[in-house]
Amino acid sequence: MGSVEMRSTEDKVDLDSDEEIPFSSSHSAIKMQSTDCETSRITSPRHLSHRWVLRKMNHISPLRSIYVVLIKAKINMLLPFGPLAILLHYLTGKQGWVFFFSLVGITPLAERLGYATEQLAFYTGSTVGGLLNATFGNATEMIISMYALKNGMIRVVQQSLLGSVLSNMLLVLGCAFFCGGIVHRQKDQEFNKATALVNSGLLLMAVMGLLFPAVLHFTHTELHSGKSELALSRFSSCIMLVAYASYLFFQLRSHRNLYDIIDSEQDNNAEDSDEAPEINQWEAIGWLAILTLWISILSGYLVDAIEGASDALNLPMAFISVILLPIVGNAAEHASAIMFAMKDKLDITLGVAIGSSTQISMFVIPFCVVVGWFMGQRMDLNFQLFETATLFITVLVVAFMLQEGTSNYFKGLMLILCYLIVAASFFVHVDPSNDDN
Repeated sequence: MGSVEMRSTEDKVDLDSDEEIPFSSSHSAIKMQSTDCETSRITSPRHLSHRWVLRKMNHISPLRSIYVVLIKAKINMLLPFGPLAILLHYLTGKQGWVFFFSLVGITPLAERLGYATEQLAFYTGSTVGGLLNATFGNATEMIISMYALKNGMIRVVQQSLLGSVLSNMLLVLGCAFFCGGIVHRQKDQEFNKATALVNSGLLLMAVMGLLFPAVLHFTHTELHSGKSELALSRFSSCIMLVAYASYLFFQLRSHRNLYDIIDSEQDNNAEDSDEAPEINQWEAIGWLAILTLWISILSGYLVDAIEGASDALNLPMAFISVILLPIVGNAAEHASAIMFAMKDKLDITLGVAIGSSTQISMFVIPFCVVVGWFMGQRMDLNFQLFETATLFITVLVVAFMLQEGTSNYFKGLMLILCYLIVAASFFVHVDPSNDDN
């Protein structure tokens, strides 16, 4: 009788071990299935099918990479909208639908671009990974801006970049503060006030760079009418690029101790959640190239359809450029900022939201001015009085929210409501310079 019991026990152990062997062969495979399997030990037909697919794909790395990047995430359900937009462009020519489907199709690509960057950060380290995250997180805005600049749509470039800064500072940061405050409502969340003040100072410098060309234009005090404003914009852009390069040196070398807290939080967060890369380094680089190329293609159709969509949907160009385009471009930052805030990692949240705003205002905008200079386009820093005033007030509001070094759900709610006011303002705003450009 005892031998029978021992044999049945051995059979059970063998069955369990046979079931677990395929998953222990790859740590990344364990990571892929953890979100679906850890919450329940009940085996269902769907669960078995999912495990069978992962077991088969685990032996073929490219197939596993395709599954993880293009199939696993639920947001990938929106990927077919991209090819559909291209088909509609050639079959129907209805710019409103082409714009809408291009906008929806770019959304998952922007999110997946952020995911591939995070995977690459496992191999490059947190410091370089943070820069990669900010750079590729803004890749969508940069690509759209380059296409619009090439087509001479200077106001679209200016307003979309301005909208990206406003979206990051008000909507993304507001949602992060709100969600983090709801989850941790028993206390005020804290973050590194010193790094937040450095970014606030850079944003105020960006406002200064945008303010003086606008004031020079609207006070009619140019030394050479039509030329001084452009010359000042190009000079200020070069200064802002130098300032951003100095900021990178400040962050990475001379005052790296200020950012050690963020790096240690990233490392602790990875250890606590037992995170591991789901794709290897070269797969991440390959996906970055593929996703960037696909975003570039869709951005071309998106930019071409903006004017037709404005007429078809009866929406102001300013509202489309400042509100709709940045929401798509900030999809990756939005998801990351909220996730880290809910984990009480507010320093990383600020690095994503405010850091991205800083990069756009101090690097992307001046870079577009310099590129337009070489293209022969009159891209300048005169964002018009209404847009410049909006940015100035927004930076003051956010700087005031960050000065205490704490956040809660009420601060987040105020930032979200401020963004709604900004969105409503641009919905009723008529751009006076459409005929000028």
